[in-house]
Amino acid sequence: MTDESDVMLVTACLRGDRESFDEIVERYERPLYNAAYRITGSVEDAMDATQTAFVSAYEKLHTFDPKYRFFSWIYRIVVNQSLNMVDRRRDESELDGNFPAAIANPETAYRRTEAAENLEAAMRELVPDLRTVIVLKHIEGFSYNEIGELLGIPEKTVKSRLFTARQRLRSILTYRGATP
Repeated sequence: MTDESDVMLVTACLRGDRESFDEIVERYERPLYNAAYRITGSVEDAMDATQTAFVSAYEKLHTFDPKYRFFSWIYRIVVNQSLNMVDRRRDESELDGNFPAAIANPETAYRRTEAAENLEAAMRELVPDLRTVIVLKHIEGFSYNEIGELLGIPEKTVKSRLFTARQRLRSILTYRGATP
């Protein structure tokens, strides 16, 4: 899974080889879904965001610039789709007065420790912009510069959001009686 093989797959896909895009989907479906889930906090929204991101990537494949990493390009698409899902869900809940319950995925809850469950619940309480930078930095391992590129914001803003997100997480965890 190198950048070079990604470029080869994109090139083949642009030439009409549909199986090449299937390989791209197979290669990146899991990491993109995981990012979408961490941002949306919803299995259904994460699946929708991931699928929509792949459709969008396929339609805009001709705009991909091979001098950049393909994974960063498609990752940015799924992050944007996930944030859009969160915004739509927030708008819908404000309209009908129903707020989504913070229910943990049973499989995830089974595998995680109490500390991880507390952290996940606290993450869901963060606004999407703060949750996204935490996910990209601490879960996905991106650098400040890469996060800035993915989100289209200056590196300074990334650092500021991370600082704020960490402070809010600490406050939420302290309030819940969990040790940050």
